[in-house]
Amino acid sequence: MDNYLRTQRVAPLYPIHLTLNDGTTTEFARFKGNVVLVVNVASNCGFTQQYAGLEALYGKFRDRGFEILGVPCNQFAGQEPGSDSEIAEFCERNFGVTFPLTAKADVRGKNQHPLYAELTKFKTGILPGLVKWNFEKFLVNRDGDVVARFAPTVEPDSAEVIDAIEKALG
Repeated sequence: MDNYLRTQRVAPLYPIHLTLNDGTTTEFARFKGNVVLVVNVASNCGFTQQYAGLEALYGKFRDRGFEILGVPCNQFAGQEPGSDSEIAEFCERNFGVTFPLTAKADVRGKNQHPLYAELTKFKTGILPGLVKWNFEKFLVNRDGDVVARFAPTVEPDSAEVIDAIEKALG
């Protein structure tokens, strides 16, 4: 038996505080051990129909340890003007959304949510740095590492997204 203390690497995402859409507070650590797709969402965007694809993904992979975290954001052309309760009602009524949503948050700029400050450190392909628009997607593996990033134009049910989720789920 080992007589020394093993330390476990803590991903910088886990201690980040989140306020959920219903006003409750938690930490990103609630997702520890799961694969998480983090998406900045908006109710009045050309990509809003992606809520349906996101909910379908959630239903398909949830039992395997997959989560989606929607982060409503009003920074892009004012496309998420509603209150947190209006956003929740819109998502449930129009798309049957059951995955968690945070309270409305900034994903860039001087009031950028700490979650997005960490997520946007992941640099890949054509999407380095700042979030460019609504429905940008970040895939976080079971260890809390960002392993993929997808443009808003990449549909949730695309082979690219599904393959990355399958790989992360193992």
